[in-house]
Amino acid sequence: MRSIRILLLAVFFITISFSSCKENDTVAHKETEAKKESKENNVDTYDVKKHYTKQEVDIVMRDGTKLHTTIYSPKDTSKTYPILMQRTPYSSRPYGEDQFRSKIGPNEFLMKEQNIIVYQDVRGRWMSEGVYDNMRAYIPNKEGTQFDEASDTYDTIDWLVKNVANNNGKVGIWGISYPGFYATYSLLDAHPSLKAVSPQACIGDFFFDDFHHNGAYLLSYWRATAVFGYEKTKPVKESWYTFPELASKDQYQFFLDVGPLSNLDQYYKEDNVFWTQLKEHPNYDEFWQKRGIIQHLKDIKPAVMVVGGLFDAEDLYGPFETYENIEKNSKNYNIMVFGPWSHGDWARNKKRQAVGNVYFGDDLSLNFQKNVETKFFNHFLKGDADEKTGLSEIQIFDTGKKEWNSYDSWPPKNTEKKTYYLTANDQLGGDVGNGFSEFISDPKKPVPYSEDIKMVFTPRKYMTDDQRFAARRPDVLVFETQVLDQDVTLSGEVLAKLKVSTTGTDADWAVKLIDVYPNDAEDTEETQGYLKMANYHMMVRSEVMRGRFRNDFSKPEPFVANQKTDVNIKLQDVHHTFKKGHRIQIQVQSTWFPLIDLNPQTYVPNIFKAKESDFTKQTHRVYHDSAIEVSVLK
Repeated sequence: MRSIRILLLAVFFITISFSSCKENDTVAHKETEAKKESKENNVDTYDVKKHYTKQEVDIVMRDGTKLHTTIYSPKDTSKTYPILMQRTPYSSRPYGEDQFRSKIGPNEFLMKEQNIIVYQDVRGRWMSEGVYDNMRAYIPNKEGTQFDEASDTYDTIDWLVKNVANNNGKVGIWGISYPGFYATYSLLDAHPSLKAVSPQACIGDFFFDDFHHNGAYLLSYWRATAVFGYEKTKPVKESWYTFPELASKDQYQFFLDVGPLSNLDQYYKEDNVFWTQLKEHPNYDEFWQKRGIIQHLKDIKPAVMVVGGLFDAEDLYGPFETYENIEKNSKNYNIMVFGPWSHGDWARNKKRQAVGNVYFGDDLSLNFQKNVETKFFNHFLKGDADEKTGLSEIQIFDTGKKEWNSYDSWPPKNTEKKTYYLTANDQLGGDVGNGFSEFISDPKKPVPYSEDIKMVFTPRKYMTDDQRFAARRPDVLVFETQVLDQDVTLSGEVLAKLKVSTTGTDADWAVKLIDVYPNDAEDTEETQGYLKMANYHMMVRSEVMRGRFRNDFSKPEPFVANQKTDVNIKLQDVHHTFKKGHRIQIQVQSTWFPLIDLNPQTYVPNIFKAKESDFTKQTHRVYHDSAIEVSVLK
């Protein structure tokens, strides 16, 4: 995806082992980061080729399709090892039995202590046969040669445990991002040898992760459409798709100049299957519904450790929903780990963990890999395999206090509901108000999602960005508490219950939860040169709702002009302490560009087919009985 993150080919070999993330930056940047990581991890002192043999096989699935599979086995054959596998659409490269990855497995510890490490190109990708289906739908009660990703995983595991020498009959699966989706998929109709699975930054439902958020199209992921939209007809070792060449270094201006989404057809023709699917299915119809996986997570048997980043711009919905659905519908071992990470950060090993301008601490990813991830897999693949792992049910980072917390459940049991109202005079308070605040939303001058001027493959840094630039715009409403006289910890879901109206017939609504720092906050080495952390407006959580879906994602409906209407927006869970001396702020806006595409603000059946004349300036109101419902830790 959810984006998506295929690494540029020049550096794919260096970084993909620990994090099958989507392409994101320039080749030069990735090479620099990879070299820094290698030095910090001391991985360059470990020679994979010295300690492992490599085998490439094509495993035949039940329908006859062959999936290309790479197997790294320890040279020491005096003992048996578990199998750790990743299934990926991002290539199991490098190809050739004399070509080795510099790093293999989920982390350096599991690599150095030696396990059988397996990578597989999923159906229809790279060296595997078959037709690729983006987020292939699950088929319950399959018969005969019917297949899906669950059966492909089952057939692969069955072959591996029967044919790979020196395996101990136990298999673990991990994956980040799209490989995280395949990890989740392995839990359905799981093979008896599958004992431990870690879906990480896993997509849960394609209408709420990555390319869509509550029905709004993530325009900022548009370039990634190339990765998933072009089909191939035979196994290939080199990429068969190309990215659009854009004569711009300013993402905001590029998309503003393009205008309506239909003008992007010049870059992706009908041969891009995914672009066609996006345009033809603007609503949460059967096409998208059957691609969701979380609704199938019932009666799960293998042990599960869900991992996510609290500032993951791509896949934040999926990990929370995956954990919660398994917890609700299964009796297996199921734990959750959320840290102060952006997409896949936990698989990298920067000394200082930061997201954008906000620094959270040292060695957070390394500690996770050593003391959590390795412990989880070893317990179920080499150890007692009971539920006495020594790991907490919930391990989650408080992104305000900047410390780890452990709980027995999520959300924590010792919380109470609290309501903040968006009242007059820009106040965020405990009493319901009268009247309204209003602003003019102009599609020709949309609110940026970031101050940074750049062209990114998929955005990440904005998740903690300073929001002062937005607070000072007339088309962004700001509601703020007084300076807090004690710490306030929000833990769990944030629900915005807006009461709104518009002079038009359609609108998007974006809500941001912000931590306003005090004036004595000190800069760190991560602070951008033009900023100060004094009075920094840190975005803690944000979400958008395409207003036409306010009642039903499957059945869009226009607004009635000037009629007060309810719009509820679920922001993903938080675990953040607003410290004494800080302030809690809410921002409300209707454009968030080009993170999401522009809403014409005039209702049209399909925004992908809107004309330039459909885009109109409108006045929006937010009424002062609008509220933000949160869970406060006692």
